[in-house]
Amino acid sequence: MNMAALEARLTRLEDIDAIHQLKAHYFFCCDQKDPEGMRACFADGEVSIDYGSIGVFQDRDQLVAVFERLGCHAHIVDIHHGVNPQITILDDGHARGSWGLHFQQIDTLKKTVTQLAAYYEDEYRKIDGEWKISKTRCNVTSTLVTAITDGAANIIFAGRTLAN
Repeated sequence: MNMAALEARLTRLEDIDAIHQLKAHYFFCCDQKDPEGMRACFADGEVSIDYGSIGVFQDRDQLVAVFERLGCHAHIVDIHHGVNPQITILDDGHARGSWGLHFQQIDTLKKTVTQLAAYYEDEYRKIDGEWKISKTRCNVTSTLVTAITDGAANIIFAGRTLAN
């Protein structure tokens, strides 16, 4: 293998790892209720964010505002597990990916537990040497909401999606 091919292969692997780190950081910021960290995962300016019943957004600040309103409270405990990433580098500045999501939320005020499975369809752009999310769509595949009352779990909803 010649040096140019080896360098190209190494760059591709580094780019894939950087995208893995980006998405992991996004999930971490969501769980840590870090709106600024979450905002930094997305490209500045116009983006396409489709989170279904949560909303559709054309810039990252719109998403962050909803995140702060819905999720940044002490009584909301979230965990986002991103799994099975499939990343394709399209060229030096563009990539595409899909991720599975296992999400769980405990609401200590409402005494509910929500579990859902979903997958993300993402597009990424390399901006000033850093990968950013430029387009994302979250597709929910299953939802389970339970209420904890008198020490027992009662199913509120079980199915594909629950409208907000």
